[in-house]
This record gives sequence, structure tokens and C-alpha cells, in this order.
Amino acid sequence: MPYQPVFEVTRGQIVESIHFGAAAIVDSHGRLLAQLGDPQAVTFLRSTAKPFQALPFIERKGHETFGLAAREIAIMCASHSGTDEHVATIQAMQAKIGINVDDLQCGMHYPYHEATADAMKVRGELPTPYRHNCSGKHTGMLAHAKLRNAPTQTYLDLHHRVQESILQAFAEMCDMPAEKVELGIDGCSAPNFAAPLYNAAFSYARLCDPFGLPAERAAACRTITSAMSAHPNMVGGPERFDTLLMELGKGRIIVKGGAEGYQGIGLLPGALAADSPGIGIAIKISDGDPSGRARYSVSLAILQSLGALSASDLEKLAAFGPLKQLYNYRKLNIGQSRPTFQLDLA
Repeated sequence: MPYQPVFEVTRGQIVESIHFGAAAIVDSHGRLLAQLGDPQAVTFLRSTAKPFQALPFIERKGHETFGLAAREIAIMCASHSGTDEHVATIQAMQAKIGINVDDLQCGMHYPYHEATADAMKVRGELPTPYRHNCSGKHTGMLAHAKLRNAPTQTYLDLHHRVQESILQAFAEMCDMPAEKVELGIDGCSAPNFAAPLYNAAFSYARLCDPFGLPAERAAACRTITSAMSAHPNMVGGPERFDTLLMELGKGRIIVKGGAEGYQGIGLLPGALAADSPGIGIAIKISDGDPSGRARYSVSLAILQSLGALSASDLEKLAAFGPLKQLYNYRKLNIGQSRPTFQLDLA
């Protein structure tokens, strides 16, 4: 079994539910600092891969060609909430690039942000692809195609120059041969990647601490991490875990979750101590964790064990864990939710 118990929910004195998971914590030198379960477990990153899907475009200085601002780079790496601010940001990007909503092939859904979705329904407004959480990523892929004079109609094809460049960049960041990366199709119809948790964590460590990489790659990594940390509201949205954790991190932490219980976290150099290297964390909850309760708690418990969050930081994120008291509709305490592991650091 690649997974171990990582999170449990109690009712009274009885453990009522258990989530299994695995994680790898790796520094930018490739050292495995700690693990839960099997760090070689292979699983899809889903939206946790988005910074790497933007990487070859930024490496080719596409953001400079089209005059994209930092907030627009951040939303290329986002699973945004579909607020009016997010839509306006993507519309402004597309005006610079010379594309429009009809070019997006991500599909459509109502916004994650409930207040925005409710307001749309009240006024009878149907969602467009702009509201899709991946519309920033797709806008970036279209910009990449335009930059290279490649067809925009087939930008999601596995053999399109944009997708081939993304796969190569992702594989290099993971320190894997491209042919060893398992491919699948994401919910937004873009190609997605499966890799061992160790390699995914290493890719986040290198994203945050790109020493030894070619100058253009290192500069692109720094552009992406600085954009995400400066504009965390573009990466997620109101009250979202990724956004709130990056806001607290104040430039020290990069966070990007994915579907089916995946979470990626990067610590920039100096986040733990003056001379600490970049660190990447890749977490997978085996049952998909649809509510997020397990991966948020596990993420905070790992960061707490590493010393990356203070007691004050944890208090501000208490709605997500690590340990939470549970109450019923009459506000009676009925149990707890909590991590079930002690992290052994190398």
C-alpha cells in the first residue's frame, strides 16, 4: 500500500472516519527530508501542475511580448474562483494577446465563489468559459501559441508545440525523462501529468529555489513565484486555502492545490532559516478528499512540523486545521478532526 492513515474524524471517543494519504518533502538539492507512505507513489498533479504549464511561455518572455502584469501571470497559474475581478483580469489579458472567449476550450461552470454564482443566477446570467477556474491557464496557453505563430484551434493537442514544450519543461523540473511522465486529460480538457510524489515535490523545490538551472529557466521560475506570492487572490479567491496561506506567507510560501486530494507547496530559500534551501511538498489523499478537510489539515501539520508557520499563523488558519473541534447544528461539541502522523525529519 503506498498510502498510510494521515487524518481521522472522531465522534465521542470513537474514530468514525479515516483518510489515507502519502506525501514527500524534498529540498532543492534533491534530498528527501521526510515522507508519509510511499514517496514514489505515482499520481496526477491535476491543477498543482499549473505553474509548470505557464513556465515555458514565461521562459520565452511571452509576458514581456504581450505586456502582461504580475497579476495576469498569477492567474495563468490559478484555479480561480470566477469572481468578477477574475473575469476582468482575463478579459484584459485577452485584449493584449488578441484572442477572446470563443478561443477558450476549457468548458464552463458556475463560479466557485458562491456569492458570485448566486448573483449571476438572480440576474439570469449563464456562465461562460471566463468563469471556469482554468480560464487563466488556457489564456496563457493561447498566448503561448500566438507567441510562436502556432495554431490556436488545436492548442490542447498533445502534439501541439505548446503542449510538447510544457511536457518537456515539467519533466525537466521533475528531473525525469519526458517519456516517463504519464499523461492524461484534465477536467478542463488540457493534458495533465502523473509523476512520483518525490519528483513532484522536487519540482516545487526547484521552482522556489532554481539554483543551477539555466538563466532563462531560473528567471522564469522567479517571475512565476513572485507573481503568485504577490497576487494570491488571483491564484484562488476569497476564503480559499491556497490564497490565505500565501497571504500569511508574505512571499515565503507558494501554494497550489489540485483536484482529487492533491496539494503542492513550495517554501522559498530562507523560509525556515537564513540559510535554508527551497523545499517542495507534494501531498495526495487517496480517496480524493472532495471536501478538502484532509489535505488542508495534513498540509498545515507538515508546515507546522517544519517550523514554517508560527502559532499566530496557525490560529489565523484554524478553520482548516490541523486539529479542529467539531460541532453539530446545536453547537454541541461532538468530536474532532485531526492528523494522525508524526513527521520524522531527516
